[in-house]
Amino acid sequence: MSATVPETSAAGGRPADPATGQPAAQIEKLDGTIQLAVVKERHFKAPIVLAVVTVLLALLFAFAPRDGVSTFRLGDPSQSFALPDIDVPTAATAWAVWAVLVVLTLLSLWMAWSYRRQPLWLTIVFSVLGVFAFLVWAGAGGLVPVPSLLFGAVSLSVPLVFGALGGVIGERVGVVNVAIEGQLLLGAFSAALLSSMTGNPFVGLLGAMLGGVLVAFVLAAFAIKYLVDQVIVGVVLNVLVTGLTGFLYGALLVPNEQQLNRPERFGRIQIPVLSEIPVIGPVLFNQTFIVYLMFVTVAVVAWGLYRTRWGLRLRAVGEHPQAADTVGIKVNTSRFWNVSLAGAIAGIGGAYFTLVSVPQFSKDMTAGLGFIALAAVIFGRWDPIRAALAALLFGFATNLQNLLTILKTPIPSEFMLMLPYVVTILAVAGFAGQIRGPAASGKPYIKE
Repeated sequence: MSATVPETSAAGGRPADPATGQPAAQIEKLDGTIQLAVVKERHFKAPIVLAVVTVLLALLFAFAPRDGVSTFRLGDPSQSFALPDIDVPTAATAWAVWAVLVVLTLLSLWMAWSYRRQPLWLTIVFSVLGVFAFLVWAGAGGLVPVPSLLFGAVSLSVPLVFGALGGVIGERVGVVNVAIEGQLLLGAFSAALLSSMTGNPFVGLLGAMLGGVLVAFVLAAFAIKYLVDQVIVGVVLNVLVTGLTGFLYGALLVPNEQQLNRPERFGRIQIPVLSEIPVIGPVLFNQTFIVYLMFVTVAVVAWGLYRTRWGLRLRAVGEHPQAADTVGIKVNTSRFWNVSLAGAIAGIGGAYFTLVSVPQFSKDMTAGLGFIALAAVIFGRWDPIRAALAALLFGFATNLQNLLTILKTPIPSEFMLMLPYVVTILAVAGFAGQIRGPAASGKPYIKE
């Protein structure tokens, strides 16, 4: 009797058709052979979210109409060559872009009905056009400075990107890194303290990495060695670090503010020629050392995860630790050191708060961004580049909130404070689709 051994799909461990990758079921024929039959599934999550966004924009444009002209500034005063401002009629442009969104929503619905996967370009195009339509409506009679909007988005997303990279490495190796918030906060505290004491921001940066490693060390010790639930350990660590830094802030930094809480910060480094590129030049090439380090870190982690022996071992430990153990990989040792590496990377994100963004440390200054970074990991499907792009999206939503306040839109201020979190929920619950994390993530490994 012969049999066809099915491959395993990413959707819930169900067998997959080797040719198409679609989920498949095993059918045993009368002659005893086993054949794969493709089981088609429709996924309407993405078109539903697109439809909800489209309807909300229609209600906004219809019940809170804004007339006049919206001006978009594409140039930057610091550049020698600046593009002219672009004026567009508010109502006509907003409704025209909305009509395109309707077409994209119907296309997404047709793809779902036809058992097709939602292409990434459709989500990106819909998101860009949706934001543009909203900005046209919000900018009626006002000015939308595009370079400043993008610059602020990049700046606000830096801690999220580093935190998300730490989360990706941790979960890829099999440990749920819920303690990103604590790593960011202790990194910010350590950076402010050491930079103030030495007058050197690079020493503060190293201190932030050590602070992140310290939190990750405790997480790894309890989760890997003592088999404590990883989520519980992460939550407890976040509370512990919040209380510890709050106590040290009041007992140590406040009485000695001039000596211990006046860190030397990184200045901007302008890259010649590249910084003169219209729109994106000042956004990407007139930044601080930590931002450039972020670009390099994303590229190195993405390359290392998929192109090096280290990345192969890391992914093997997170997907199938038993199989990794049989080929000589020390599973728990690999998990321990990679979780520590993840903590060091997240600590750099904490350093951004006190060495770039704010001139001193303050209590709870991370404001829950570690949890948004964890959401970026899920939205990014545990991929470094996707997670970084998700973090940029959340940073853009946060900066957009500030712009809407300046433009004096009729949206209530309470909703604008909710905007980054609403975007996070929509992204994770809707656009992320049906996803599966590393198979062994959150599961302790006990060698038999």
